[in-house]
Amino acid sequence: MSAESVTLAKALNLGLRASMEADPKVLMMGEDVGKLGGVFRITDGLQKDFGEHRVLDTPLAESGIIGTAVGLALRGYRPVCEIQFDGFVFPGFDQIISQVAKVTYRSMGAWSMPLTVRIPYGGGIGAVEHHAESPEAFFCHIAGLRVVACSNPADAYWMIQEAIDCPDPVIFFEPKRRYWEKGELDTGVRPDSTFSTVVRRPGDDVTLIGYGATMPVVLAAADAAAAEGRSPEVIDLRTLSPLDLGPVLDSVRHTGRAVVVAEAPRHASLSGEISARITEEAFYSLSAPVARVTGFDTPYPPSKLEEQYLPDLDKVLHAVDRVMDF
Repeated sequence: MSAESVTLAKALNLGLRASMEADPKVLMMGEDVGKLGGVFRITDGLQKDFGEHRVLDTPLAESGIIGTAVGLALRGYRPVCEIQFDGFVFPGFDQIISQVAKVTYRSMGAWSMPLTVRIPYGGGIGAVEHHAESPEAFFCHIAGLRVVACSNPADAYWMIQEAIDCPDPVIFFEPKRRYWEKGELDTGVRPDSTFSTVVRRPGDDVTLIGYGATMPVVLAAADAAAAEGRSPEVIDLRTLSPLDLGPVLDSVRHTGRAVVVAEAPRHASLSGEISARITEEAFYSLSAPVARVTGFDTPYPPSKLEEQYLPDLDKVLHAVDRVMDF
């Protein structure tokens, strides 16, 4: 297939379809994923084409969704669970921590847990409470889980297939406010791995680090900074746990400055972990302290205030100015 322009949502749909066609053990399950095709239509058409035994509409019970998927994974299936919104995952959190993350270790590798949990995450869509959170740090803290986040259609298409193929449990974060943004997708050439950090834009002056929903903001800030005579390098983490920090450290050792951008609150966050690791491992290369642009240490606000809460172009550029002027 030649390259075409598709939305991130369509790329995910195509990736899920490809996995289901390749392996009859791949199942989809979640609230309204079948006949409706999911609230964001990511699973649109899959139940029609693969049947109700492979695309299952579940009750409104996340603990039941995850618990059922655990049993299916232990029996050789590859279940893909959709959590309808980020804030709904917590009823299933006990299953994820106590069972999903530990089965392989508890059995000394005798059992695998090829389970994928898809979570639409982040703000920017004018939603109500529990529909706009960034809970990635909770999952990154749990040993035994892989945590990844896609930021564009090409990555979404290949990453969801890599997650489903993976023998480990994968928490798959999808930036819901980017679902309708288009990008080029070439399904003909599969990359070696998308569970790795990638340099999106080379530069010399400052390293801008983001993932998932923040990447368009980071790239726009890089364009604006370049127009002002700066040379920013842009890093897309893609894998949040385990972190692939080699490209990040190489970049910081080259530029001497770093800005980490994330929607999640600042305290006890992934942005804090990245900043600490840069300071620990590239301290003598730094010309300025690592700067962070994050959400606030509050519950996510009402939608009329979310633009003040979320990282934006001006906030990132201000952080760039701070590290450049230090």
